[in-house]
Amino acid sequence: MSSTAARGAQEGPVHGYIAEGDKDALARRMHRIEGQVRGIEKMISEDRYCIDVLTQISAVSTALEAVAFKILDDHVNHCVSGALASGDEVVAKEKGRELLEAVRRFTRAR
Repeated sequence: MSSTAARGAQEGPVHGYIAEGDKDALARRMHRIEGQVRGIEKMISEDRYCIDVLTQISAVSTALEAVAFKILDDHVNHCVSGALASGDEVVAKEKGRELLEAVRRFTRAR
C-alpha cells in the first residue's frame, strides 16, 4: 500500500490538493484573501470611497474564484479521474454526480 493510500485509509479519503502538496499553497492564498477582507472592513469603517471598496470586493471575489477553480480542477483530475479509472461504475457515477452538483452550485453563485 502506498503512503498516500495508507494515509487515506487512516484518515479518510485523500483529496487532490493534499496528494499534490498544494494544501499549504491553498492555505496561504486563503490567508491573503482573509487579509484583503479585513482591509475592506477597515476601508468601510474609515468611510473610504465607495468605488475603492467595490474594487477591493471585486478583487476578493476574483481571488476566491481562483481558489475554487483550483480545487475544482484538482477534484476532476484526482477524485473523478480516479473513480473512472477504478472501473467501479457506482463510484464513478457518484463522483460524476458530485462534480455536476458542484458546478451547478458554483455557477449559481454568479
